[in-house]
Amino acid sequence: MPSDRLTRRTLMTTLAVAGGTAALSHAAADSVSDDPNWKIAKGRIKQSVVQWCFKPMPTEELARHAAALGMKSVELCPPADWPILKKYGLTCAIASSHGFVRGWNHRENWDFCADSITKAVNASADFGCPTVITFSGMRGDLPAGPEGDEIGKKTMVEGLKRVLPLAEQKKITLAIEMLNSRVDVEMKGHPGYQCDSIEWAVDVCDRVGSDRLKILFDIYHVQIMQGDVIVRLKKYKDYIAHYHTAGNPGRNEIDDSQEIHYPGIMKAIAETGYKGFVGQEFIPTWKDPVAALRYAARVCDV
Repeated sequence: MPSDRLTRRTLMTTLAVAGGTAALSHAAADSVSDDPNWKIAKGRIKQSVVQWCFKPMPTEELARHAAALGMKSVELCPPADWPILKKYGLTCAIASSHGFVRGWNHRENWDFCADSITKAVNASADFGCPTVITFSGMRGDLPAGPEGDEIGKKTMVEGLKRVLPLAEQKKITLAIEMLNSRVDVEMKGHPGYQCDSIEWAVDVCDRVGSDRLKILFDIYHVQIMQGDVIVRLKKYKDYIAHYHTAGNPGRNEIDDSQEIHYPGIMKAIAETGYKGFVGQEFIPTWKDPVAALRYAARVCDV
């Protein structure tokens, strides 16, 4: 019937327009149609940017852009770069340490981890960096399933107790990062990593029982492994020392090409009373990485 043909034609036209609008929306964001002089205004979320994602951009260039955007930190850069941050009125929100491959879940790594954490804690205390990252390490030859998890947790708890007295003395928080073990792409996932759920990290914190051991809640990794991001961040709000962002899939921009609704998540974080940092840890794909960072800062300034 004519009315059916009209309805179908109207529907197809509507879908075409909607698709074109979405494409234009992304293209507009990518070409920086927004104000290049924009900076963070609301400030409910204290934003930081992770250095490694923006390489080969020099730390000083990234710090200059971060400061212009109203960010407060460039993080996970070496202590040798920290005076550069201070020059731009920035801090390092979280310091790096021993890396995620060799961690506390294997006793043979304890000396390596302890030495790295000790250096990071002392440097952080001297500079004013509040947090140092730490990791479980890879499962390796531990048994699969609950048996291996229990061995890994017990070993990690014992190992962490070697460095926590110093962290407590210096008033530096160690933050266990949970990583996804599903995505087999370099720096987008870590197959074999043991602490691949928030509950795994929380259990270690509970067993250690120190206010100076908390978790790094990486929204990208949690989305991949578990989902229910807002439910989990509210449930475990008292355990969270730091947040990271990235779009999923891909670990790229937090724009409308990916599935995580960051404005809602940022509002939920603010509502928990969280006063720490949120680090932008996406790998930029846009022609202008600074435009991508500005876009992310706008999304998170709720």
